[in-house]
Amino acid sequence: MQPLIRRYRPSDKDTVRRLFSAGLMEHIGPCFQNAMTSPLCFTITLSIGLVSYLLGSLIIALLLLAAWVIFIYCCCHHVYAGYITKRLQTDMQDIVGNYLSGPDDCFWVAEAEVDGAAQVIGMVAAKCIANGNEKYGEMFRMSISPKCRGMGLGRRMTQIVIDFCKERGFSKVLLETSSTQVAAVTLYKKLGFKVFFSHKDAHIPSCLLSLVQVEILKMEKKL
Repeated sequence: MQPLIRRYRPSDKDTVRRLFSAGLMEHIGPCFQNAMTSPLCFTITLSIGLVSYLLGSLIIALLLLAAWVIFIYCCCHHVYAGYITKRLQTDMQDIVGNYLSGPDDCFWVAEAEVDGAAQVIGMVAAKCIANGNEKYGEMFRMSISPKCRGMGLGRRMTQIVIDFCKERGFSKVLLETSSTQVAAVTLYKKLGFKVFFSHKDAHIPSCLLSLVQVEILKMEKKL
């Protein structure tokens, strides 16, 4: 049975917030892997091993390497956990006010029967952005439950946003994603989105930016 995609209801709030948080926490692992295999971290790891070897202590070497690896993981965790906390305290705290207050904004959820009960398994939002005489849409908060991936739901929900923006005569659709979200980037490219700008998150301390190899990708699809 195909999931039902419908407009958000206030009773969905807790489930949607959990889905949002869980979806982002999944990216800590890929972020950690990217960081540890980056030239900078790889060089530092080798340097720690070499210094420990010269000191002639295997125990010190193992402790220093373990501390370094844990530090990098904590940095990756901090990046995503900090972003989640900020969003839960702002736009995801008042979903109706932020995503359903205007005629050209919307927040959808996907609902399906899971273990015999109807559950929210996906979500996405769209907002109208006015820039002078131009109006365009921006897609936010795309997330699909891990249990329900591989069903084409991400494609369906992205297409709903595209169609919503076309119906309103918007010039384009924008979205932001991160370089660790490889599957999402691949999907968006298949649907006609192109990366037009990339940057490091300015809200992350510069000391972490050098270690955590995450880029924010801005993508657009002309309509």
